[in-house]
Amino acid sequence: MKVKEIIVVEGKDDTAKLKQALDVDTIETNGSAINKDILEQIAHAKNKRGVIVFTDPDYPGQRIRQIIDQYIPGCKHAFLTREEAVPGSKQHKSLGIEHASSEVLRRALEQVYELTETGESDITKSDLLHFGLIGGPGSKERRKKLGQRLRIGHINGKQLLKRLQMFNISVEEFEAVMKQIMQEEAHD
Repeated sequence: MKVKEIIVVEGKDDTAKLKQALDVDTIETNGSAINKDILEQIAHAKNKRGVIVFTDPDYPGQRIRQIIDQYIPGCKHAFLTREEAVPGSKQHKSLGIEHASSEVLRRALEQVYELTETGESDITKSDLLHFGLIGGPGSKERRKKLGQRLRIGHINGKQLLKRLQMFNISVEEFEAVMKQIMQEEAHD
């Protein structure tokens, strides 16, 4: 599978892993050391071919996404869950794209989201409360399941509504996923 857009990753291990799974071109941020030159390179790539930001599912990865979004609005984003990015050996301690399987990487890149400045979603805070996603027992686990199924990354209660709106998740899609989660919980 050839990916049209240029994929922004944190480092050379991520590039190597992606190239094993797909035909891709990447820009490496050198982890959190992302600088103005790299940001300008990403901006140029976005204008020429489009960009998919694909960072690790951890705090530094989220920070890099935010820096890129501030400097270059309108980039697409792909996400891995924390479980998909766990190293296979105890030798590696951090989460990372380089630890994911080829199948997981392909699936993540097939489910890319484009952020928007104005969230178009009609989901409200009362919807989050109704489905027990904030402020109650089990809410953290439900948010985790929701983030995995919608592939919008790891989210805390404060970020959830904003993330759903940024990715234009429709009320229908949100409710369908939440009903599945609730049904599974009822059977457990």
